[in-house]
Amino acid sequence: MKPDVLVIAPIRPKQMALLEASYRLHRYDQAAEKAAFLAEVGPSCVAAVTNGHAPLDRAMIAALPGLQLVACVSAGFESIDLDALTERGVRMTTTSDALFDDVADTALMLMLAARRDLRRADAYVRSGDWGRQGMYPLQTSIRGKKLGIVGMGRIGQAIARRCEGLGMEVAYSGRSKKDLPQAYIAAPVDLARWADVLMVAVAGGPDTRNLVDEAVIRALGPEGTLVNIARGTVVDEPALIAALGDGGLGSAGLDVFLNEPEPDPALTALPNVTLYPHHASGTEETRDAMAQLVVDNLAAHFAGKPLLTPVN
Repeated sequence: MKPDVLVIAPIRPKQMALLEASYRLHRYDQAAEKAAFLAEVGPSCVAAVTNGHAPLDRAMIAALPGLQLVACVSAGFESIDLDALTERGVRMTTTSDALFDDVADTALMLMLAARRDLRRADAYVRSGDWGRQGMYPLQTSIRGKKLGIVGMGRIGQAIARRCEGLGMEVAYSGRSKKDLPQAYIAAPVDLARWADVLMVAVAGGPDTRNLVDEAVIRALGPEGTLVNIARGTVVDEPALIAALGDGGLGSAGLDVFLNEPEPDPALTALPNVTLYPHHASGTEETRDAMAQLVVDNLAAHFAGKPLLTPVN
């Protein structure tokens, strides 16, 4: 008999077909009356497929008494009550290993766009001001600048490799010093004071909420750049808006926002911020690889093999 799997959030069509061939899927994501649906099918489900945006709280977990594994098709998982899963002995997997290259590439794109004023330069060409007013103002080179990375996991390390290739000096902050060649500066505010560019690459959730606060933002200074490819909650967004508006911070490149998918208009109206719609991992190749990790983690679990990308 096929194991029963609750689909809280679907994955890519090809991989969904693979799941359908191996499991009895219960489509919570398509249910009109979700509470009633969960009460009906929850007792039979031994695994769940979800993402980091769909809620999986303690009450939902309690309605899944036979749950053994949650396979999350994203890197972030702040909408999932990991403590409740761990207390119950339920394993969880994510897909961080599949996306770090594309996320690092996006961080690089946002940094260069912000530092070279791409948004306003693009408008300068489109408006005809180039022909009317002449050469655009000179910008500054990225080579020789200092990059601080808040969070030095796989994504942070991928960013470091790319930026060192551009001739940047890299240092990082985190919960503890790692066995890495880059300098460790424990406090984010001290890292920001040292850096020309600050990249935010930590996990979201209550432990990192407003980790990049007003003091950190203003420590970067009027020539500094903040790039956030982590979660919107990690940065004090009102403080960021204020600093970008009054010149306390030079520029920003953001893939994530406090209110998604409708960011604060006060932020989106600023000319010195480059915006991307939480799409750092948004390539066909990476999304396929993320979905395949979900399939492979489920297969490993039910075959009694080690999970590929466990969290707990």
